[in-house]
Amino acid sequence: MIETKIRKVGNSAVMTLTTEMLTILDAKEGDTLFVVRGDDGSLKVTPHDPAIAAALAAAEIVMDENRDLLQALA
Repeated sequence: MIETKIRKVGNSAVMTLTTEMLTILDAKEGDTLFVVRGDDGSLKVTPHDPAIAAALAAAEIVMDENRDLLQALA
């Protein structure tokens, strides 16, 4: 577990990401992060867009199911 503080900057509340957090996320200053709300009310910070990840997973399933057809077309 990594602890961080929330502080006020202008009219916003800001959570500082430590170097350790950025390393874990494989992110750097200027990168876009996505926050996803879990069913239990928790928040998950991820460097990858969950919608794109879901679309790629669906495409992989379709490609696996149609491998022979796709090889014939290639």
